Amino acid sequence: MTIAIFLGSLLGAMAIGTPIAFALLLCGVMLMFHLDLYDAQIVAQNVINGADSFPLMAVPFFMLAGEIMNAGGLSRRIVTIAMALLGHVRGGLGYVAILASCIMASLSGSAVADAAALGALLVPMMVRAGHDRARSAGLIASGGIIAPIIPPSIGFIIFGVAANVSITKLFLAGIVPGLLLGLGLVFTWWLVARNENVEPPPRASRRELAHAILDGFWALLLPVIIIVGLKMGVFTPTEAAVVAAVYSLFVATVIYRELKPSHLFELFVNSAKTTSVVMFLVAAAMVSAWMITVADLPGQVTELLAPFMDNQTLLMIAIMLLVVIVGTAMDMTPTILILTPVLMPVIKEAGIDPIYFGVLFIINNAIGLITPPVGVVLNVVAGVSKISMDELIRGVWPFMITHLIVLALLILFPILVTGPASWFYG
Repeated sequence: MTIAIFLGSLLGAMAIGTPIAFALLLCGVMLMFHLDLYDAQIVAQNVINGADSFPLMAVPFFMLAGEIMNAGGLSRRIVTIAMALLGHVRGGLGYVAILASCIMASLSGSAVADAAALGALLVPMMVRAGHDRARSAGLIASGGIIAPIIPPSIGFIIFGVAANVSITKLFLAGIVPGLLLGLGLVFTWWLVARNENVEPPPRASRRELAHAILDGFWALLLPVIIIVGLKMGVFTPTEAAVVAAVYSLFVATVIYRELKPSHLFELFVNSAKTTSVVMFLVAAAMVSAWMITVADLPGQVTELLAPFMDNQTLLMIAIMLLVVIVGTAMDMTPTILILTPVLMPVIKEAGIDPIYFGVLFIINNAIGLITPPVGVVLNVVAGVSKISMDELIRGVWPFMITHLIVLALLILFPILVTGPASWFYG
């Protein structure tokens, strides 16, 4: 009955168009009434405590860093480097998109920001070169969702806060799985583009390559600073976000000089708007999370999953299938906030490494960003690429299947996550 009230109130509120943050508040309040525990002070206290989190301060700074990188020329220089390295090979613009996606993922951590920037830069270039527009846009969208996996990742920050696990370990554990997603896209692009009769541009000269690398050196240095700093314990993820924002601002205004002081106010406003949405979602989710614990929903879910509890692989498959289904109808942040407090006690009882689960959980949620009908990244890429959603869905499905295959391999072979992760964070 408790599960039915939780899901009924949440899905019912969403069905009538209630914003997800208010739907989360409503389902928490409905559980309070069901358990005869309603108290407005409890609601207010949980909302305040939800936003009062030091690790969550990383979100606005990474958001700001992403805005500055796109406006200050860092993103464009990453694409130029990838073009100089791979643009001359057959289907080279696709490989450029994948390499640029992986590099930019290590800069901003936002799938939407990366997909929007690369879509605006590369889709017109790929269409002019003769590539299919739908397939090109689908590749850009699929590459964009690598951003929540390779550190820094806003998704890992939110999950780490909700699950009370180390964000630094999540960051470091996401490096190899993120690169595996990129390698999967490379193989898939090779399959789908090999029959296209597209003439690649001439190979960049050594001088042009050296110029591109030197020009983009300061942009490439940022992920090195973040990863080495986290590995060596120089700063926390929150401090890394501040470093990223300040560093990108310095590079964009002083070194590249493409970002003018007059542009800063608009960038700050845009990042503040996006941050406010995420923070209010987190704050509202704390009410439902508190009630989930009080009502012992995890215990009831554990009973439902009891047939799988003795087999970690089957349990992970069952949970990942659930997340895939939820991801088709819900955005990444609310999915994390709703399912994490329900699933984490189940994961711990089954003896599964929370870091391993967190990486797979975020990968699955990232895939949800390109699954119709909601697919936030799909909508963004469709907008910047000037392509219909139906065409984009046709173009994205081979790459989406590849991501799901990589996810399945990570479930079947946990060593692909836990092995490299143990080396990174000891």
